[in-house]
Amino acid sequence: MLLAALVAGTALAALSDMPPRLIEDMTAQFGPLVPARLGAWRKHLLHPEESVEARLAGSNRFFNAIPYMSDMDHWKVEDYWATPVETVASQGGDCEDYAIGKYFSLKERGIPVEKLRIAYVRHLRLKQPHMVLVYYPQPDADPLVLDNTDPEIKPASRRPDLVPVYSFNDDDVWTERSGGHSVGSPRQIRLWSGMLARMRREYEP
Repeated sequence: MLLAALVAGTALAALSDMPPRLIEDMTAQFGPLVPARLGAWRKHLLHPEESVEARLAGSNRFFNAIPYMSDMDHWKVEDYWATPVETVASQGGDCEDYAIGKYFSLKERGIPVEKLRIAYVRHLRLKQPHMVLVYYPQPDADPLVLDNTDPEIKPASRRPDLVPVYSFNDDDVWTERSGGHSVGSPRQIRLWSGMLARMRREYEP
């Protein structure tokens, strides 16, 4: 049932039920502090229900506290989208890893997937591509931006330094030219599909 849920991108509450084998594998790879790191994430995931604002702020703080590392320094490849377990266990990540970790954490904490999108943007201040998580209180609302380069969660209208390119969640992909209409399936995003495949393997019995 868990594997089907991961494939479908739904019902990810079981992420907090980490198989012992997963913890052992991550410890062998990243060292003896891994159980404490994953335990802290599990505690975050299982925190009693709070307001939406508190959940957004909590997940934003949790992943922003993980030290930044480029993919080349961390994984020895040009571009790698880590699973949340990999990011937490290794205590390193970059912008897409933070956005992905926040996305799955907030889903597990009861935020509807239709209100969440991982957004690929151009960061004008940093002069480079960037990735953030956005939350839509309503479909036509000014979304809130959860970003590792700014600790304050702000409406997108207050982030003129971010120029949207495309966004996606479990179900759809949108571009800035699509007028709010889906342009396809997230399965077409190679690094996203690869990350989901690793998540499935992480939680296999």
